[in-house]
Amino acid sequence: MRIFSLAFISLSLLLSCQAQNPGGGAKTESDRPAPAGHASAGGEVQNIQTADRVASVENLSIEELDASYPEAEKAYFAGGCFWCTEAAFQRIEGVIDVYSGYSGGPEENPDYRQVASGRTGHAEAVVVYYDPEAVTYETLLDVFFVSHDPTQLNRQGPDVGAQYRSAVFYIGAEQEATTIAKIEELNASEKYSRPIVTQVEEAMNFYLAEDYHQNYYEQERPPNYGYVLNVTKPKVEKVLASFPELIKPQYQ
Repeated sequence: MRIFSLAFISLSLLLSCQAQNPGGGAKTESDRPAPAGHASAGGEVQNIQTADRVASVENLSIEELDASYPEAEKAYFAGGCFWCTEAAFQRIEGVIDVYSGYSGGPEENPDYRQVASGRTGHAEAVVVYYDPEAVTYETLLDVFFVSHDPTQLNRQGPDVGAQYRSAVFYIGAEQEATTIAKIEELNASEKYSRPIVTQVEEAMNFYLAEDYHQNYYEQERPPNYGYVLNVTKPKVEKVLASFPELIKPQYQ
């Protein structure tokens, strides 16, 4: 009886620890607001927010957010979990700010739970505000295609569903043409063993995600910390290694 009790207690403690710090499986939902940390999962000690970064965006429209970046160009990308995509682009010289959100579905103002269900048609996506004098749209595409696996259909690693699809939501004919040309170039190069399945869609809507999703990778031990270490961090490190000449000084 005593042996059974000790085993039961040990199992309970193990399950409790796993619940508090899940491993590298698919990310889970948490309504707990994330703390405003200054040490990222990569061990970097800094605050990447620019002086003009908007602190709270969940009640803003994309048009209202655009007004904070009047001189910037804008691009939309979806490459699986937006925590990963946001962190990768934040480290690129010429990128001013990146925000997570939802794009590609017909429903207006969806929230995270709705998008995560896979029923709204939206993808987890990011909006990238950048200085075209410092970084080109084509270069951003190069970063995008390295930051995730564009040959996986409706999934990225442990995250499965159309909400994790690979997509570029282009703004105007120039972005569309550049994106299509880049995909053709990559397919012809046989860099990947399978064809790229990235969807190329006109940007029709973008809804900003809840505040606790913004700058998620930069937070100190956020909820889903195990996911961040096992899924997000390797993607960010791959970008750092692939584009050393493009990385902002604080991340070198």
